[in-house]
Amino acid sequence: MPHIKNALIRYRIIDKCIRNKYNTFPTKRDLREACEESLFGSIYGNHICDSTIEKDMYAMKMEHDAPIKYSKLKKGYFYEDPNFTINDIPLTDNDMEAISFAAKTLMQFKDVELFRQFGSAIDKIVDHVAVSQDGDAQQFVQFEAGIADGGNEYLTSILEGVKLKRYLTFDYASFVTGELKPRKVIPLLLKQYRNRWYLISYDESKNDYITYALDRIEGLDVSKEVANRPTDFDPDNYFKHAVGITSGNTAPSKILLKVSKVASKYIDSLPIHSSQKIVEMNDDHFVFSLRVNVSEELIREILSYGGDIEVLRPKELINTVHKRARRLLK
Repeated sequence: MPHIKNALIRYRIIDKCIRNKYNTFPTKRDLREACEESLFGSIYGNHICDSTIEKDMYAMKMEHDAPIKYSKLKKGYFYEDPNFTINDIPLTDNDMEAISFAAKTLMQFKDVELFRQFGSAIDKIVDHVAVSQDGDAQQFVQFEAGIADGGNEYLTSILEGVKLKRYLTFDYASFVTGELKPRKVIPLLLKQYRNRWYLISYDESKNDYITYALDRIEGLDVSKEVANRPTDFDPDNYFKHAVGITSGNTAPSKILLKVSKVASKYIDSLPIHSSQKIVEMNDDHFVFSLRVNVSEELIREILSYGGDIEVLRPKELINTVHKRARRLLK
């Protein structure tokens, strides 16, 4: 099983390398190093040789019709069909057996402190595998569909920059104009929120902490220049008072929300924040208190309940919600 599992993983690593638009026409060495680094944490050929990569590409052509070609001009590999990806091919019995093997291995560690925060994710994987292996069950079970998350290819490089305290340089696309602008930042933390990855960084030119969505980053590079990480950054507390991905080193505000009785049941069963408490209970409404940073995510969460929530304090949040409500009425 480990041999089969490693081969299937290598196929997907090779596929990802060939489709990488920021490093086109990878060489055989590039493919070998990528596979070896992902599987064994080294790139020196002690575990995977060039002939293994050649056999893998041959198997991908024969078993998955992968249109792999070699460019003599570019001296690297490419897909003749640029839209091809091995991820679009239905999983084989061997694929499912390998995934099942990996999922069962993960289950043994889900209660270990290091992986405890990923417990629900591991459960999801195991549940998906169990249902997928039972053909009849797929007619009666539907899982929440996740939207593809761009920028995942940068996770390893960003983590390297964080650990080695190196500057990151990249182009970042504006949400408003779509224009790419160069950035040079000190990476501090990777954060996932609603199936998207974000980089928390310090920008010396702005003298401030900046959050970047990985799916809007292009051409990321880890500099050899060592950075002086800010001493006041505490990753354990940075998001302590956050609702969503927007946070900072500012003091939290006390929020009071008057909520209709029915909506109160939803909010009580699925709290907006860990600081949430019920401070008042009446026949027709509850009052909840939270100690959080006022953020765009908090405002949108409040507005999502329509007229079932009234903000009692602070005044600034009341005014913001009123302005948004007036815009909705227009």
